[in-house]
Amino acid sequence: MSRPDEQQLLAWRQLVRRILPFADVATADLPLKRLLRLSLFQVSVGMAMVLLTGTLNRVMVVELGVPTWLVATMVALPLVFAPFRALIGHRSDYHHSAFGLRRIPYIWMGSMLQFGGFAIMPFALLLLADADNALNVLGKIGAALAFLLVGAGLHTTQTAGLALATDLAPVDKRPRVVALLYVTLLLGMLFSALLFGQLLTNFSQQLLIQLIQGAAVATIVLNVVALWKQEAIDPKRAAAPEKRPPFMETWRDFSQGGRASRLLIGVGFGTAGFTMQDILLEPYGGQVLGMTVSQTTALTALLAAGTLVALAFAGRFLSRGGSAYRLSVLGATIGLVAFASVIHAASIESVLVFRIGTGLIGFSAGLFAVGTLTAAMDLAEGGHSGLALGAWGAVQATASGVAMAFGGAVRDLVSGLAQSGSLGPDFTGPVVGYAFVYFVEILLLLGTLAVMAPLALRAVDKTIRTSSNIRLDQLP
Repeated sequence: MSRPDEQQLLAWRQLVRRILPFADVATADLPLKRLLRLSLFQVSVGMAMVLLTGTLNRVMVVELGVPTWLVATMVALPLVFAPFRALIGHRSDYHHSAFGLRRIPYIWMGSMLQFGGFAIMPFALLLLADADNALNVLGKIGAALAFLLVGAGLHTTQTAGLALATDLAPVDKRPRVVALLYVTLLLGMLFSALLFGQLLTNFSQQLLIQLIQGAAVATIVLNVVALWKQEAIDPKRAAAPEKRPPFMETWRDFSQGGRASRLLIGVGFGTAGFTMQDILLEPYGGQVLGMTVSQTTALTALLAAGTLVALAFAGRFLSRGGSAYRLSVLGATIGLVAFASVIHAASIESVLVFRIGTGLIGFSAGLFAVGTLTAAMDLAEGGHSGLALGAWGAVQATASGVAMAFGGAVRDLVSGLAQSGSLGPDFTGPVVGYAFVYFVEILLLLGTLAVMAPLALRAVDKTIRTSSNIRLDQLP
């Protein structure tokens, strides 16, 4: 090749690196194509989350006429397995296999659990919706089993997948890998929601069966492509497998010094503080500020936009040597301003202030999530990446589910008391129940700051992170 041709090829490569998001996260041992392929497991997780908490939630209540309490119970069942993510991660750290593989067997087992749940789900739901059928109780049992299988598979796949990404990524590239996996999850949820909505425009029971079965097949295809040749065969580990210590013994070693325990407590408080309002934001806009359905629907886009901006900022902050703990504290601090803005919007009847507060919620929650996940990955030294990320996921998922359920119940309770006049003449409007929940979230974020501020103040981030020229703010 002539020298002009070489210069032209080099120029094209530099141009591609400038316009391609995450191009700088690749290394010689972990090319971008391989990393993008690995991130497909997050697409399957996002698809399952949308199907369980969004699409099927609405279909069961509206089209199939299933009682709301039963739907809420079914949707909450996958959270049963959330606390076991730390145990799943611990077992994957020391998994014994004929080829010395640790993470891939768990990703595969999680995929099969998801597939099995989706396979029986549509028929169980149709039987569940037929209250006059003598076998209706089997529909309830089958639906509960289906949701449990999908939940178990989802948590297993995501825990092992995140641990595998941590094993493969160099320490200085981990913040960018976190951002890539987070964006992949968001995009998977976004495109899945749009696709499911389009496919179910003309709803029928046959179409519901085809949709869920298609999700089952897509889960297997995506996860097989994601895990293919990602983990190297290790004959030494296969011949002399490392003995798995008891879980509690490993946990004591991992949490020694108090940093891990303090981080996980902060994750629990912060996640609960940010997610308690997830199911209340749109009703708040409609009932309190009189926004239309289309206006409240656009709030989801504001949240997502705020989160993407947060990822851009987090990538820049961490790549310049910033502390993950300080990033998390910054997110919680901005969250206080965000919730105060949402509360204040009702008193001045300002839709604009409410929208600004909504965007800030997405931004602050994104900073907190990336900061705490990066801190968990930094704790994942000494072969304990599965345990560290499993513990983070367990606390995060459990706190999120409990907080959403608590937020809805408390709003109903306080609103009922306000309407009955039990709280006095000054607290009678529909805003009272929502405002109470937002005040609880502010208290939770203050608790988060109290727990994590010492980590942010005393922590010196010894992790060397390379500066990046291609960052999340260049996402198309």
